[in-house]
Amino acid sequence: MTNSTGENRRSPTGARLSRRRLLQASALAVPGAIALSACARPTSAGAGSASGSAPSLQLASPTNPVKWPIAAGNEPIAAGLEPERNATLRLYNYADYLNPEVVTSFEAKYAEYGVKVEISTFNDTPEALTKIRNAGTPFDIYFPSYDAIGKLVLGGLVRPLQHSYISNISNAYPEFQNPFYDVDWQYTVPYVLYTTGIGWRADRISEDIGARANPYDVLWDPQYREHLAVLDDYREVIEMTLLRNGSTEVNTGDDALLNAARDAMLEMNKLTQPRVTITGYTDLPEGRLDLSQAWSGDLITALGYLPEGVDPSVLRYWFPSDGKGLVNNDTMVVLKGGENPVLAHLFLDHLLDAKTALTNFTFTGYQPPQVSITPSSLVSEGL
Repeated sequence: MTNSTGENRRSPTGARLSRRRLLQASALAVPGAIALSACARPTSAGAGSASGSAPSLQLASPTNPVKWPIAAGNEPIAAGLEPERNATLRLYNYADYLNPEVVTSFEAKYAEYGVKVEISTFNDTPEALTKIRNAGTPFDIYFPSYDAIGKLVLGGLVRPLQHSYISNISNAYPEFQNPFYDVDWQYTVPYVLYTTGIGWRADRISEDIGARANPYDVLWDPQYREHLAVLDDYREVIEMTLLRNGSTEVNTGDDALLNAARDAMLEMNKLTQPRVTITGYTDLPEGRLDLSQAWSGDLITALGYLPEGVDPSVLRYWFPSDGKGLVNNDTMVVLKGGENPVLAHLFLDHLLDAKTALTNFTFTGYQPPQVSITPSSLVSEGL
């Protein structure tokens, strides 16, 4: 495996999480899975393009599921093809968002074909989409968030999947076998899921943030000025502000709601001067921040960055107990410009294998939506 890295989005723990810490982490991970099951239910196919008309970019949501069109000349590859030989399978992903062990095991599994895996990295979605559109490097697999799927499909950048190569889809939550953002999983398979909430250091902040009437308000509290952060992700910050303002329709196009969110974000900047970061997974445990808007997976990863002797219980995480918070997932797609579509399909299937997915979880801290991963299963595996 070779790796061409850019600036890190998140750093690895340096080793597999210990059994103790992974079990502590499961308290963060499992509620996110439950919440997603509640909001991302399977639905019937949504609107595609009308016959003879150009397809349009639609906003997929649980109440507006979308089945993306398959363009003429971009049909799924044939079933039963042999993997490409002496090939380099090129992955395009965030830095440190894939356990090197699962890459090595894939290379070993298909060693008779001489396959090697190369990873290139990006920092954010706009950068990734720009490079994919203009790439001199023919990437085979990309790891997008679900809201990027429409742009990829309508831009002619992804291949529809040949399901016969991906039998391990049956290991995923049923919701992902017919997700609202890609009805009939024509283009995507699920990678990981996560929630977005508030993380903090309980040894630096005396209050229980989760006990507030509106815990999001803590990001507007002047007593924590310059000791907190929001995510360097404009959608996450806008959506969190909408929730704080009382709207659960985070994909709204309502001008009044969006203007109110804008005004609230300006007020937050004035009151607390938050940092904008994606390194909360190191900043919280290493003491550079006291609290932050946070992804659940990064709070799990943060356990590996606590100084020696610091009790892991000082790291706290809040997500709405009623499940009405931000729940997202990343996906995997096969890019049209890639040179190894059969191996790409087989790699997707490899990551959907239950044991492979668990191995990946112990490194990234981000939970794969696998029906087999539960707190009791972690104990039985001896992790």
